[in-house]
Amino acid sequence: MPATVSVRQPGPAWAEGLRRALPITLGYVPVGFAFGVLAVKNGIPAGLAVAMAVLMFSGSGQFVFASLWGGGAGILSTAAAVGIVNLRYLLMSAAESPWLSRISRVRRFLLGLGLTDETFAVHITALQEGWPLNTATMYICNSTTHLSWVTGCTIGAFCGNLVNDVRPLGLDYAITAMFLALLVPQCASRLHVLIAIFTGALSVALKAGGMSQWNVAVATVAGATLGLVLSLRQKRAGPEDAA
Repeated sequence: MPATVSVRQPGPAWAEGLRRALPITLGYVPVGFAFGVLAVKNGIPAGLAVAMAVLMFSGSGQFVFASLWGGGAGILSTAAAVGIVNLRYLLMSAAESPWLSRISRVRRFLLGLGLTDETFAVHITALQEGWPLNTATMYICNSTTHLSWVTGCTIGAFCGNLVNDVRPLGLDYAITAMFLALLVPQCASRLHVLIAIFTGALSVALKAGGMSQWNVAVATVAGATLGLVLSLRQKRAGPEDAA
């Protein structure tokens, strides 16, 4: 549910949007560069790699696409895999809906175009802490991060032939580190920590058990369901029982 405590947002909307975008852009540029390199090395034309960054704007989806393309997978299986990986955006949209339901559908659609794991994290955290809904701030943040992602992908796609392997540079770990940096501040209670550990462990277990591409989506749905059940139980319980 939306926070009931209102906190005054300091500074103009554009400044707050850039402030939210700054840590994300620091991760997007190197990760985008890594994707551009991987895409070219898997036979994807540089122009198509850049077009994917502009139109798809999904890091995990683009990496899955590049890997399957390089492995010779068919169009239908590639599209299905990318769609499965991106199912988590439905859950993110549902989480934001209590706040965004008050604005027009057109504005919600435009905000949805910039929805990623990272922009969702910074926006939902601000809203939960009681910051007022400011669509200009969200647009500026989304646009800035999208530009940084396209910039990184473009540099990697057209200069990727200068890099033989991105692993010595640590770029293959950049997206994992960015997710961890966004996860930690959101673990504000023992319930959040429990759900994060459960979901991560389940995803790893499913992957180790041979599940391909579905592990993230299945673990996310299971973790969200468990979190909802435990949250409802806490609300029904008295103060002593909840403690």
